Amino acid sequence: MPRPAQKPRDEPGDPDVPDEDPEAVGRKILLRRLTDRPRSRAELAEALRKRDVPAEMATRLLDRFEEVGLVDDEAFARTWVQTRIGNKGLARRALGVELRRKGVADEVVRTVLDEIDGDAETETARRMVRRKLPSTRGLDTQVRMRRLAGMLGRKGYPPGLAFQVVREELGADELLADEPLD
Repeated sequence: MPRPAQKPRDEPGDPDVPDEDPEAVGRKILLRRLTDRPRSRAELAEALRKRDVPAEMATRLLDRFEEVGLVDDEAFARTWVQTRIGNKGLARRALGVELRRKGVADEVVRTVLDEIDGDAETETARRMVRRKLPSTRGLDTQVRMRRLAGMLGRKGYPPGLAFQVVREELGADELLADEPLD
């Protein structure tokens, strides 16, 4: 039998937590949220808003956390980009969309995405295609090309780069398939 969902312990009105001032509640919320992973200022502001921390208090707390380096949208964005490239193979466009959804300012997004090396992005696309190639063997070449390019497109790669990488990797894969086994 599934257990009932537990309320966060720092939620205002929780009978297990004595009434505290909004600043203490806000500080607890921020510290708890930041122990999981880095978060953007906008994500943290939303968490405070949902817990009815007054806007003025939330701004003051977020400013203080920013002063001491616990909240840093640029560092958050860099970490997010490196993680998503490594784990998901996402391209700049998809990363930009994700960061903007997280409330990161456009100028910070541009700065961080401009740091991505174009050659590294192409190599990531190649790695993604090579990983997927074996599952497409036996299909018509055009079908393979559409599926592989579609996969890259969903990860945010521009069509020109996607088709170029797919053509090159399909060519290499077909050459290997034609070589006689020793």
